[in-house]
Amino acid sequence: MDSLKFDSDDLGVTEDFLSRAYARMSISSSTPGSGRARIRRDALPAVSVDELDLDFDMSYAVTPLGRICLCVVHEGTIQDHAFHGVRDDFGPGDVVLFAPHDLPYAGRICSARYNITMLDPGLLEQVAAGEGPRHEPVRLTGHRPHSPAAARHLTQTITYLRDHVLADPAVAREPLIASTGSQMLAASVLTAFPNTARTEPTAQDRGDAHSATLRRAVAYIDDHAAEPLTVADIAAAAHVTVRALQYAFRRRLDTTPLAHLRRARLAHAHHELRAAHPGDTTVGHIAARWGFAHPGRFAALYRAAYGRHPSDTLRG
Repeated sequence: MDSLKFDSDDLGVTEDFLSRAYARMSISSSTPGSGRARIRRDALPAVSVDELDLDFDMSYAVTPLGRICLCVVHEGTIQDHAFHGVRDDFGPGDVVLFAPHDLPYAGRICSARYNITMLDPGLLEQVAAGEGPRHEPVRLTGHRPHSPAAARHLTQTITYLRDHVLADPAVAREPLIASTGSQMLAASVLTAFPNTARTEPTAQDRGDAHSATLRRAVAYIDDHAAEPLTVADIAAAAHVTVRALQYAFRRRLDTTPLAHLRRARLAHAHHELRAAHPGDTTVGHIAARWGFAHPGRFAALYRAAYGRHPSDTLRG
């Protein structure tokens, strides 16, 4: 995991830092005198979460980032934000897509404190399939969420990723946690914003969602639960599309591939807790190794599955 902190009241230094941390950009300030910029970044290979606090007004013009760029405004305003025919203003509580990954954008930040979350557009392909016979890459088609509820859910996902995955470098370094957190964010983004993903199975998908498909998928999950897996990986192993895989799990097991993967990893964690000595490890270490970043959530899942607290299993 990569982390960085920046704190400066020199506009030139800030412009240089922003150009290196994001993409080439030019900034200018209408605030007399100098203003302070405070930035913290925590990042996984495919995801970064930044908290920015700028106590001055600043205009910006940014070249394409190559990543999906989301913004959550905490305080202040972002005005005249524009890209490809879109122009909008954002205030506290707003959750927006700054721009698609391949387009430039520009605007003004007015003494704002806000969050920037960026993700590799390829993450969307790991949790959904595009439209069309050639399965064009999934794209976001709107810059505001479907609804306030969708915006809140995405904000909660970003906060969870920041506070429970990225906040502890030892947790963030666990491969299963990094993979699960990245996919969770991608799924929340697709749920929140209009996009080109095709969610309804085709006639071919329905035909492919038979018991043999499910057996191949379950066997692959069981054999590879210790590895970072995506829905796309499981679908490829089962020789079907992502939609067919999801339909097979929903129709035959009333669950999802990722939920089944989580149960498989919970079972591995259970076996490891039973075999471990309390002086050699902790519940938190075992939970993190199997992809569970939040100890409280792991304990709740464990109690629901095994009827006891994981620490009791470790001690027993």
